[in-house]
Amino acid sequence: MESLFKLPVASGNTARILQITDTHLFADKHETLLGINTYRSYHAVLDAIQAQRRELDLIVATGDLAQDHSLAAYQHFAEGIFQLPAPCVWLPGNHDYQPAMVDALTTAGIEPSKQVLLGDSWQVILLDSQVYGVPHGELSEYQLEWMARCLQTHPERYTLLLLHHHPMPCGCTWLDQHSLRNPHMLATTLLRYPKVTTLVCGHIHQDLDLEWQGRCLLTTPSTCVQFKPHSTHFTIDDVSPGWRYLDLLPDGRVETQVYRLENNDFRPDMDSDGY
Repeated sequence: MESLFKLPVASGNTARILQITDTHLFADKHETLLGINTYRSYHAVLDAIQAQRRELDLIVATGDLAQDHSLAAYQHFAEGIFQLPAPCVWLPGNHDYQPAMVDALTTAGIEPSKQVLLGDSWQVILLDSQVYGVPHGELSEYQLEWMARCLQTHPERYTLLLLHHHPMPCGCTWLDQHSLRNPHMLATTLLRYPKVTTLVCGHIHQDLDLEWQGRCLLTTPSTCVQFKPHSTHFTIDDVSPGWRYLDLLPDGRVETQVYRLENNDFRPDMDSDGY
């Protein structure tokens, strides 16, 4: 597993994180997904984040960065994320192609580490729940054992756990078919680690704040297309692209806000029946 990454916290005792997820970029900057130009929506989100001028210690990218498996799509992601004043770490989603992802992001100088120590109080652990070629997720024994070693090594730290797939039903029947398939194994492993207070996912293109196994579970809007909550069948939402901030406080609390683009320039093709 990649080496440990340590970051001082620039803003004092609170660690400030930006989550970007599900950018679904293509090699061709003009390509669209369900009617939305994902390159343009990604850059509109980046521009809005820059305009907010918030202090950031870390950016986390929680999967589905590319839609077409291309090196160029990951290069587009890297070029964009370098506009923001903080290091970025990442994990794969079900649409990602890891050989190209690792190659392009590493070559671009984006941090490959999957464990980040933030200041004196927190660590961030990024898990790989991808099962290549299918939309659902699963955590391998290796991933679970590695996570447990990270938690054992730093028992004094609170932990923010990141993965692409959601470990519990989100209320969308069609999306819940594509959730994490072995959440019971994750829950069993975490029983010994009460300082894992918060889990954050991508994948479902929605803003949700749920409770799972006594822990907070957050999901975050995509930078492109949004999926309508509480839908039985594939349904697109017409709300704007978004992103999430997480403030990790030294006492273990997490304060979080989701923002969306204020204009609605990125309207999907509402007649789409899948992708």
